[in-house]
Order: sequence, then structure tokens, then C-alpha cells
Amino acid sequence: MASAEDVNHTQNSESEAPKLADLLDRGWKLYEEVDTTNEPTGSNPIQVKVKRGIMQLEEASRMVAQLALFSRNEELEEIATTDLKYLMLPALLGALTMKQVNLSKRLEQVQMARVYFLDFLKRCKEYNVGKFELPKTSEASDDTPEEDGSQPPAPLRQADLISMATQRQAKIERYKQRKDTEAKLSEIRAAVEDGTADDEVVRDFYLLNIRKWIAVALEEIESIDQEIEILKKMDVLKQGTAQPSQPKRPPMKPFILTKDALQAKVFGAGYPSLPTMTVDDWYEQHRRQGCLPDQGIPRGPSSSADYDAEEREKEEKERQEENDDEEALQKARDWDNWKDTHRRGYGNRQNMG
Repeated sequence: MASAEDVNHTQNSESEAPKLADLLDRGWKLYEEVDTTNEPTGSNPIQVKVKRGIMQLEEASRMVAQLALFSRNEELEEIATTDLKYLMLPALLGALTMKQVNLSKRLEQVQMARVYFLDFLKRCKEYNVGKFELPKTSEASDDTPEEDGSQPPAPLRQADLISMATQRQAKIERYKQRKDTEAKLSEIRAAVEDGTADDEVVRDFYLLNIRKWIAVALEEIESIDQEIEILKKMDVLKQGTAQPSQPKRPPMKPFILTKDALQAKVFGAGYPSLPTMTVDDWYEQHRRQGCLPDQGIPRGPSSSADYDAEEREKEEKERQEENDDEEALQKARDWDNWKDTHRRGYGNRQNMG
């Protein structure tokens, strides 16, 4: 297995080809600049740095794969100190991928970042770097049945409560370990960057960084799983709300409105291309189509009641006249005689009539 130092020494003669160590250092530095900046992540300068960092780290990952720096048959102690930092390549790639801002490709981006983080955790698990449980793969999570929103949620079982408590405790432990690791890193970072630290200190520095990234990767995968579920539900809602566009109505053909059938024949004979109709035909056609103004408008309760009362009063009068009701006839005659002897407005004191 070739070491990275041998490769870098060979590449010194080739000025055009970048060195593996330089690619990692540039990508790592770009990530730290993006992560610590106060500028918005979606701004153009930050996104340019994100893309540059991803390109640098992807090129470094291809070189590591070609050199086969890591093997499942070796132990952590067998890895050279200068090669330990290349274990962090997938974690840095995942972190930079999460910094990308593209809503149309967000689901694809978070899924790719999850692959990077999971690959990093698997490699650390193979070398026994820290004690942690690997998250479930995306295929296993997809096989689990999704809860239907229309059904009420199932009650929590005792096993679920225990699992939730265990996850919470593990998250608290990871947070404490991460804080301790960051405190130790701050103590030896200056010596490593200045080049004054010995091989043992440099090895501890890279191992502490790897352990810190293990905690970061576990937290990121947990948040990514939640985001993926939300993004998938949003896609389902968008597909459900999308309605097919209604077909366009054909343009109306011109016609001549005539008064009677005779005029329809006259105009129709002179203009065969223009269909004609009478007023009655036009009214009948619109009545069938329900286009008349008084069609489809329900009558209010008060208007319908007044109309019924008037109808009943008219019917009662007609019935009395038909039956020659003497009382009604006498009342009508008396009213006529009174009007003959009294002028209009008689007895109205307000108008002084």
C-alpha cells in the first residue's frame, strides 16, 4: 500500500498535477471559511467557495481510491500519521454538500450528503475509532411503512419510550464528548499548524478531529432523515394539488338575431355562412343551458312568503265572487257608497283634510 508522502514526492516533479495533501488542505480550509463566516449561506461568494471546496475534496477522494490508502485488513495503528487525515474526506464532502442551496435539487443534495456521512462512519467503525452505532441505511428506512395522515397515530409502546430515552442519552453523551474534543483540539492546534508538534501530538490531533466528525456525522444524518421525510411529503402534496389545465373554449360563431322565422329565412338565404335563429329559439336555447338571469337564483324566504300570501288573497277573492258571497258583495257596495259621499283624505287630521 502506497503512502501519501510517496505520492506527493512523485508529484513534486509534475508541477501541473496538484498534490493530495494540498487538495485536502484547500478543501478543509474552504469548509472552515464557509462554516465560520457571517455572510448568508445562499450568497454567491459563499456558494462559489462551496463548489470549489467540493471539487477539491472530490479530486482528493479519487486519488485516495486509486492509491488504496485504506484497507479493511489493517488496524488503526497500522495507518501512517500523515494518512489519518484522509479518513475525514467523506465527512468534509458531506458537510460542504449540506451547504449547497438549491431548492429544486435539495432532496438529491441531502441524500448525497447522507451517503458521504454514512461512508465516513462505516470506515471509522471498521477501524474502531470511537464507540457508536451506525444509523440505518436509507433502504431500510424506505421499507418501513409510512404513517397515513388520515389515521390516528398509534400509542407509544414501552419499547418505543425506552428507545427514545436511549437516543436522548446518547445524544447528550455525544454533545459532551464533542465539547471535550474541541477543547483538546484548541490546545494543540497551534503547535500542529506551526509544525513544532512531534509525531504523537500530530496523530492525536487527527484522531481528535476524526472523533469530532463522528459526532457531527451522527447528528447530521439524524437531521437529514427528518428533512428527507419532509421533502418527500412536500413532493406528494405538490403532485396532488397540481390540476390539469382546463381546455380552451372554442370561439363563439357569429349569428344574426331575428324576430321571427320569416326573417330567419330571409337572412339565412342571403348569408348561408352565418347561422340565424329567432328570439324564441334563442330564449329556448339559453333556457336549456341555464344561462338566463333568473335561472339558478333561489328565492328568499320572505319574498316567497309574500308571493304565496298574495296568491292566496287573490284566490279567496275569486272564490267569493264566483260563489256570490252576499256579505262580501254588501261590503263592497258599502265601500263604494262611502267613497261617493266622502272625498279623498277625509278624516286625515295631520294633513288638515
